[in-house]
Amino acid sequence: MERPHVVMLSAPGQGHINPMLKLADILHSKGFFITFVTTDHTHQKVLASQGPDALQGFVGFRFEIIPDGVSLPSSGSQEHVVKWCLVTYENCVAPFKDLLMRLNNSTGVPKITCVVYNWLMTFALHVAEELRIPAFVFMTMSACGFIGSLYLDDLIQRGYTPLKDESQLTNGYLDTPVDFLPGLKDIRLRDLPSFIRTVDADGLIFKFGKVASEKCLEAKGLILNTFDLLETDVLNVLNSMFQKVYTIGPLLSHIVTGPTKSLCLNLWKEEDHGYMEWLDQQRPSSVIYVNFGSLITITTEELIEFAWGLANSNHPFLWVIRPDLVEGHCDILPKGFIDKTKDRSYLLSWCAQEEVISHNSIGGFLTHCGWNSTLESVNSGVPMICWPRFDDQCTNARYICKQWGTGIEIDEDVQREQVTGKLKELMEGDKGKEMRKNVIHWKQRAKSATIQGGSSYENIVRLTMDITRIFS
Repeated sequence: MERPHVVMLSAPGQGHINPMLKLADILHSKGFFITFVTTDHTHQKVLASQGPDALQGFVGFRFEIIPDGVSLPSSGSQEHVVKWCLVTYENCVAPFKDLLMRLNNSTGVPKITCVVYNWLMTFALHVAEELRIPAFVFMTMSACGFIGSLYLDDLIQRGYTPLKDESQLTNGYLDTPVDFLPGLKDIRLRDLPSFIRTVDADGLIFKFGKVASEKCLEAKGLILNTFDLLETDVLNVLNSMFQKVYTIGPLLSHIVTGPTKSLCLNLWKEEDHGYMEWLDQQRPSSVIYVNFGSLITITTEELIEFAWGLANSNHPFLWVIRPDLVEGHCDILPKGFIDKTKDRSYLLSWCAQEEVISHNSIGGFLTHCGWNSTLESVNSGVPMICWPRFDDQCTNARYICKQWGTGIEIDEDVQREQVTGKLKELMEGDKGKEMRKNVIHWKQRAKSATIQGGSSYENIVRLTMDITRIFS
């Protein structure tokens, strides 16, 4: 007997693959046939880090690859990310269409029921519509970050953006309150997705952010990795804009059994596996975990300020320093840093973040505030020190600090004294105790959302029923 067949298309990038793979895992556990599609760029990164076995698949779960022609680096500035998406868009339309047609004519493979695509892969909606296949869009950023992008036209009409000149980046203009966006609270211009910080209305980032967000409105439904109580006001607005909205997060909280449980696609290789043993030797809630994600790059000067800020805090820390984290350099930690911190530090190039952040020794998380990292902190009850760089990270940081009370923010122009001060405030001060109390509160709410009867659990049920109706 055939079963519903969901084709899932992830955007290239670790932060997009992880939640999409977890959703695929859940749907597969509900009896769905899954085809998980990655681009060739992603495929090559996975092969280099994990070997060919990672993409073998198993009964009812298969991997497919489409060529993308990507030769750009997989990390860098916001402009790099947008160029990456545009190149993918230009090169993937025909291969993705060919793949869907081939799957629908393959022996032993069920007919495609629907496509679930990452919101950055806007071409997938066009292809699905052409082939008369229903398509759902999967949003990998926060609801609060997404809604800021949806109201870009209003920001333009009211003269908030584009900026009049580049002086407005530094003269305090970005602190202007923005109080007319529905659902958002206590937001300044600097807290909105960072592509609005441009002087060019025809700029690459500006136009892509607008088009990609608006295109989502055409999908059959919007799937969000969040939960109702975390972003209630924003979700009420989105529910009025989209045909259907499915809040199903935090995805990592759902209990899933079966062969996909250990499935992961890592774009970075773990060269060091001793970090968990090191964490086991630390006192509960004593370690600061530092990781700026899989994408951003920082300057040598910023790395040095963070290094000495951590060293001077006198707290133990585990710091992930990707080989390409620092622009154009590696092995540039300041002289004397290793000697000063060797008895209370662990440095590595990559790690299993979910495993680390949930370890009982972790007491705080110094983060770029990507949405996956934010949810993982909430899910593990770990307060945050926020240093957002671009996209929805800016909105996430504002909500972390002002709405949820689970973090404090470091200035964009990072200085070692402030890093040390914020670390001590989180690990030792009354503010840190309050943040820890708040994040435990949200951890409990996240868990409640994903157990049977919870809002996210029921929305998974609703999503699977809606897909099954299409199949029927």
